Amino acid sequence: MDKTYQPESIETRWYQRWEADHRFAPSGQGTPFSIMIPPPNVTGSLHMGHAFQDTLMDTLVRFKRMQGHNTLWQVGTDHAGIATQMVVERRLAAEGQPDRHTLGRDTFIHRIWEWKQQSGGHITRQLRRMGASVDWSRERFTMDDGFYKAVQEVFVRLHDEGLIYRGKRLVNWDPTLLTAISDLEVENREQQGQFWHFRYPLADGVTTAAGEDHLIVATTRPETLLGDTCVAVNPQDERYASLIGQYVELPLVGRRIPVVADEHADMEKGSGCVKITPAHDFNDYAVGRRHDSALINVFTRQAHIREVAEVFTLDGQPRDDIDPTLPEAYRGLPRFEARERIVADMEALGLLEKVETITNTLPYGDRSGDVIEPLLTDQWFVAVEELAKPAIAAVENGDIRFVPKNYENMYFAWMRDLQDWCISRQLWWGHRIPAWYDEAGNVFVGRNEAEVREKHGLAADLALHQDEDVLDTWFSSGLWTFATLGWPEQTPELATFHPTSTLVTGFDIIFFWVARMIMLTLKFTGEVPFKTVYVHGLVRDAQGQKMSKSKGNVLDPIDLIDGIELDTLVEKRTDSMMQPQKAKSIAKATKTEFPAGIEAHGTDALRYTFLSLATTGRDIKFDMGRLEGYRNFCNKLWNAARYVLMNTEGEDCGLDGEVTLSLADRWIISRLQQTEAQVTKALEEYRFDHASQALYEFIWNEYCDWYLELSKPVLWDEAAPLEAKRGTRRTLVQVLEAILRLAHPMMPFITEEIWQKVSILAGVDVERLGTSIMTQPWPVAETTRIDEAAIEDIEWLKGVIVAIREIRGEMNIAPGRTLSVYLTHGDKRDRQRLEDNALFLGKLARLESVRFAAPDEVPVSAVQRVGAMEVRVPMAGLIDRDAELARLDRELEKQDKVIAGIEKKLANENFTAKAPAEVVEKEQGKLREAQSNREVLREQRATIEALEA
Repeated sequence: MDKTYQPESIETRWYQRWEADHRFAPSGQGTPFSIMIPPPNVTGSLHMGHAFQDTLMDTLVRFKRMQGHNTLWQVGTDHAGIATQMVVERRLAAEGQPDRHTLGRDTFIHRIWEWKQQSGGHITRQLRRMGASVDWSRERFTMDDGFYKAVQEVFVRLHDEGLIYRGKRLVNWDPTLLTAISDLEVENREQQGQFWHFRYPLADGVTTAAGEDHLIVATTRPETLLGDTCVAVNPQDERYASLIGQYVELPLVGRRIPVVADEHADMEKGSGCVKITPAHDFNDYAVGRRHDSALINVFTRQAHIREVAEVFTLDGQPRDDIDPTLPEAYRGLPRFEARERIVADMEALGLLEKVETITNTLPYGDRSGDVIEPLLTDQWFVAVEELAKPAIAAVENGDIRFVPKNYENMYFAWMRDLQDWCISRQLWWGHRIPAWYDEAGNVFVGRNEAEVREKHGLAADLALHQDEDVLDTWFSSGLWTFATLGWPEQTPELATFHPTSTLVTGFDIIFFWVARMIMLTLKFTGEVPFKTVYVHGLVRDAQGQKMSKSKGNVLDPIDLIDGIELDTLVEKRTDSMMQPQKAKSIAKATKTEFPAGIEAHGTDALRYTFLSLATTGRDIKFDMGRLEGYRNFCNKLWNAARYVLMNTEGEDCGLDGEVTLSLADRWIISRLQQTEAQVTKALEEYRFDHASQALYEFIWNEYCDWYLELSKPVLWDEAAPLEAKRGTRRTLVQVLEAILRLAHPMMPFITEEIWQKVSILAGVDVERLGTSIMTQPWPVAETTRIDEAAIEDIEWLKGVIVAIREIRGEMNIAPGRTLSVYLTHGDKRDRQRLEDNALFLGKLARLESVRFAAPDEVPVSAVQRVGAMEVRVPMAGLIDRDAELARLDRELEKQDKVIAGIEKKLANENFTAKAPAEVVEKEQGKLREAQSNREVLREQRATIEALEA
């Protein structure tokens, strides 16, 4: 093995070897275990969320593969309708080529496929870099021919059953992209806005109970006033009870609109009166339905004021009983320009009561950055009520379980309050809706035009044109678990690996993806899509902030693996489209956080960091300090392996014949069994953090820090029996080999590299079990090999050694100086342990002598307790009494200053009253720590002072 651990020299080499050897394909043996990768967007690159999620999945798959399961990790990418179309349109513009409308639909789609072939493999390359053991031979794409067939089949069947329909409904509309978008593609941003209070004159000479001739309504969107259909008051509000059923004159438009009673109106908010615009607000739409209001759409698809309003019934049918005329002054104006004009005109008419500045949230399109507009459009919908019932029952009866279980409540909350799902998008890239229209507007659904003509008995010369819209990306990805396995054909893969075993996903898409998969899969296969949904939190930065390009706090996992220079990192974090001041701020923050750039850490260290962070919380704070720590952990394992190999290669490792196991051998074998049980249980329960922590503690603290040290007196003592040396060598290599198998799912590269050197020494039958650690059996704990007495004896030995080391540290005694140690107050068991382990104690604690004595026989000593026993180290002659007292006095003075400063801060009422509770609590913790340190120093001073001068 190389002297130093260099991950970059082993990781790519091993992945290529595994892939060439087809290690990732199902074995065909054992109980099936399958996972479907949540398909990342083909446009993207692997971000921290992907890397985190993929690490969890790969750990599970490698674990189950080693347990003997027939594993399939299905890989694939999503066509990402909006994102991909935007990327290619921007590319065309950057290259000075014609836009998509000039190119035409077919040519533009061809250009997208060309781009996909060139750039679409980026994220798959990154998956390889993360060590993902997916079955690349089965890679799928949501626009491939087989998947397209499945999408068409589902659409047609749902339409034939009346569960897909076309209707005029309110949707999230992006005025820049000119398409409906899903809630998941909407970002709600908090900002300062204005709240305009307008007077709406009462009609027919009616007045309020207070004698006013108007009602006051408030709105953050004055431009929607043109589409108001009523004013709502709370039915319990006595101020307006007499006005229910009366009318107001809609300002600027002149339309009479009724006053209605509805609990949507909050008596405590503003005047208690609410303007209702059903065609431009989701809440207002619900109120409008309750009162059979008209739908008056005043916006074009670009969010400009229309020349003439569109007026519809709640069923989307045209109404001709309402004048659609809109004031000429606003026609054609963009919405925000119209807002300014309307406010000015209302003020000129004396109808502007007041303007408030408030903090509110506005919906933005995550791709376009434009403010989203609720808009009335013709769209295709899935009627979800009947689909939801079996999907709810599947979780209620335990066919699907959520881990952690509390996410079931989130699932139920969404599923029991479903709205019909808008599945059409006004794009060109995606699954084109399999519906055709004749010139009269009649719609016919079928898998292709020929089927449509045959199915509906249409004449061959009847002109038909296909729907221009495509399906929502979430519709096709909702078929992911079964369409990737060959459905609607009944393939062997579908029979073997469906239902899949586990879905690993973030909580933010439980409804958008998880719930829709459950509904559609149950509908078309009669099976649940997966048996377990493991829900993880979302990766954020060290301060808990969402990672985003605009904040400049994004970390690229590949940069953490391979390292990146500071200038390149700054360039990646800033964007040419950013405001210069913003880019400068991000550059400054980056240089402060990473003054030397980011060093290479390797994939295994990053994976282990992710696993350690995989708690049950919703937020995962990524900390570079942890990554550094786990890079050191990899180094520790590497150096431990080098020590083992240096002491076992070319030596008799006791694979044949009898051996003698030392106390330390029996102890580490026992602790290995316990650790194997801990890690296995944690992985079975999806507690990746517990599994990684248990393994870390065993490798670092017990195997490396203790057992390797305990092995030295046996291996390096020429007088030690041969059988004992053979026993220790065998234990060294066999425990290390088991450690590597335990760690492999979490750290695949370093474990494979070391295992290749250790396996033969440990007696692994590679001819039967294979030449890769991937094909080795998962370590299974053997309780018969747990020696409780050996564990207790070693814990005693460790306790004594730690006590002596602490005395050295506290009393400033040189580490290399040999000591005479006395033990007092011990029982017979302690005396026997000393007799059995005197050699270990002498070597590891650097002792000149150690013996039991009565307390009054021991001179003035520093004391540490190990259970009821005391460890005493006489101080005389070990330290310079006066110099040590002077040092301790200086340390006490420092602690007194620290304590005084904190006490002064905590005594300041301005600080304790205004500072956040966690800040105050942190200062109180510092005070307790400083007081404890002072007490320890005082005790040390008293001990030193008792020595004779």
